[in-house]
Amino acid sequence: MKLKKFTVALAAGAFAMATSTAVFAAETLKWAHVYEVGSAYHKNAEWAAEEIAKQTEGRVEIKVFPASSLGKEVEINEGLGIGAVDIIYTGPSFVERYYGPIAISDYPFIMRGFDHWMSYRSSDLFSELSDGYHDATGNQVLGLVYYGQRHVTSNKPILTPADMEGLKIRVPNSPLMLMFPNAVGANPTPMAFSEVYLALQQGVVDAQENPLPTIQFKKFYEVQSNINLTGHILNSLLIIASDDALSRLGDDEEVVRQILDEAALKSSNEIYQSEQELVSWFREQGITVNEVDKQPFQDAVKPMLTGDGVPYTMDHFKRLGEL
Repeated sequence: MKLKKFTVALAAGAFAMATSTAVFAAETLKWAHVYEVGSAYHKNAEWAAEEIAKQTEGRVEIKVFPASSLGKEVEINEGLGIGAVDIIYTGPSFVERYYGPIAISDYPFIMRGFDHWMSYRSSDLFSELSDGYHDATGNQVLGLVYYGQRHVTSNKPILTPADMEGLKIRVPNSPLMLMFPNAVGANPTPMAFSEVYLALQQGVVDAQENPLPTIQFKKFYEVQSNINLTGHILNSLLIIASDDALSRLGDDEEVVRQILDEAALKSSNEIYQSEQELVSWFREQGITVNEVDKQPFQDAVKPMLTGDGVPYTMDHFKRLGEL
């Protein structure tokens, strides 16, 4: 009888330990991106991971993998679908292949500036496009991050569209990024983000285009003498999580959503502020920063924005313009 009681007690203790382990085991999510550890995007992802661990009392752990350590941008987008990653930063231009309309904000000269972008971020239009992306992929948009206005860097001044004729310019490997260089007669060369510095250094490409904070933290100014303020695209990043990852969070899902959106806004404000300061900083480094009349570039692109082949509707286009 004593043996039977001991066996029952032992089994009960084992069950209690197993239950306790299940209750306190952290749900671990992998957050992958292609940006450097010194970037605002990575720093705020790490901040979000700490906040989420704190506010969920350790029930949710997020591990952040920067600098393409889990794959280049195309690969981490694909990784969401197969469970290789749970959360990513990615550009609307990369998700265009899954749901075209959500890329509208990244088309050339379609956004008027930071205030317009902030209006879009909180708009019904953005909410509807995010829902459309979810319906198409089973992944959810949890935040929109300001990435900045893209400018062309080169080893010569770029002041008019004619200056870009035949220019071999690196662009991200996404269809919408071809519109601007094609409109001005350049030679767009898709290439992974991690390969750009060496390609510029070795002369594989003549130019690239990115926002000023990216030009700084990727040190492209070390291998390009001119920054030309074309401001041809106002770029965003999306924070996206898979349905599968979110479904594992239970009651903590709302906390995760809230903190990721806070991280998106923190990065956005930091990037916008740094844009205001960096023109002077680059000039102090001896880089030629050229003011550019954007109108001729806008005129070259404008017919394409409402032409055949764009992935958004004219209703989307009109509503974005009215924000």
